[in-house]
Amino acid sequence: MTITAKHQIVIVGGGTAGITVAARLLRKGYTDVAVIEPSDKHYYQPLWTLVGGGRARAAETERAESSVMPKGATWIRNAASAFDPDANTVTCIDGATYEYDALVVCPGIQLDWDRTDGLEDTLGRDGVSSNYRFDLAPRTWDFVRNLRSGTAVFTVPSGAIKCAGAPQKIAYLASDYWRSQGVLKDIDVHLVMPGARPFGIPAIADSLDKVIADYGITLHTNSEVTLVDATAHKVGVTSVGAGGTDAMLPYDVLHAVPRQSAPDWIKHSALSTGDAMGYVDIDKHTMQHVRYPNVFSLGDAGSSPNSKTGAAIRKQAPVVVENIDSFLEGRPLRASYDGYSSCPIVTSSNAMLLAEFDYDLNLKPSFPLLDPVIPHRAYWYLKKYGLPYMYWHLMLKGLA
Repeated sequence: MTITAKHQIVIVGGGTAGITVAARLLRKGYTDVAVIEPSDKHYYQPLWTLVGGGRARAAETERAESSVMPKGATWIRNAASAFDPDANTVTCIDGATYEYDALVVCPGIQLDWDRTDGLEDTLGRDGVSSNYRFDLAPRTWDFVRNLRSGTAVFTVPSGAIKCAGAPQKIAYLASDYWRSQGVLKDIDVHLVMPGARPFGIPAIADSLDKVIADYGITLHTNSEVTLVDATAHKVGVTSVGAGGTDAMLPYDVLHAVPRQSAPDWIKHSALSTGDAMGYVDIDKHTMQHVRYPNVFSLGDAGSSPNSKTGAAIRKQAPVVVENIDSFLEGRPLRASYDGYSSCPIVTSSNAMLLAEFDYDLNLKPSFPLLDPVIPHRAYWYLKKYGLPYMYWHLMLKGLA
């Protein structure tokens, strides 16, 4: 094997996690940090929900990757495709191979559109869309605003997904818009989710139950959409638990969220957990790989059982950087991640509920003066303006 180059720290992925960690490492004084990232675009994905709901423009969410790459980092414009952790190397699709002292793996999550029969072929047309893709979020809004009567179905898949609240947020935004247009009474809205309740924390689930009832949404719990029949304009709903639904539902508008997993090349690597999801096998507190001590992972591709959100990355990144520093200096790893995540759940065009919690589902509110289990108008402004500002100007610069 020919080594193309050696870097002290190699980061696989130039998304939220990779850029944040690179910026923090450089601020800490590291000078040989390389980021492997093939895309020339960087996206602020949390705003795609508002794009689909007609409350933001897609262009606001996209910037050039070069504009967020930290000054001082080496940008390797390539796609990683294989690891050899015994040899401390990562190889890219063109055969270029990079050696490292420490490796950070954060390539994001894979959208498995093909795991829902019939979905992939109908995306973007005949009323079927998804806010989980930059090009499709504006189509969601097209379909929502043009519906005046009929049936709308919103899906939540089983398994871990990025921003687990996003699939229901668009149901609430769409319902709020239809109510404002005076047509909600003529639209049969269905929300299909695999859990027994709309959220894992009872107090927040209680609050969302009220939102769902207020809009007149039919909630299918312990159920999942497994089939899209575009010709018949119907979806197949399958029970995934006690009391679930087996049914065929018609649709005029379908917002579909794909099942998700680690990228296939991660699944098949020595760093994987080895199960069907195939995430990078890490200690959930130190973010260090359980078998290879010079490998760390964070973000959506890591096996830590937190909600997969940018807010989680914001708390994981300092832990990863501190523990890489300790590892390279030969000290014990002392930084620990408690599973903090945040799920901003938009419930209308001017209110939002901000669920913040740790591994044990303890509430960890950042704004104690606001009740964290009910929607507030102030949180809406945080979602629309505050969080994007913090993302572009503080988090990606290693400052927050």
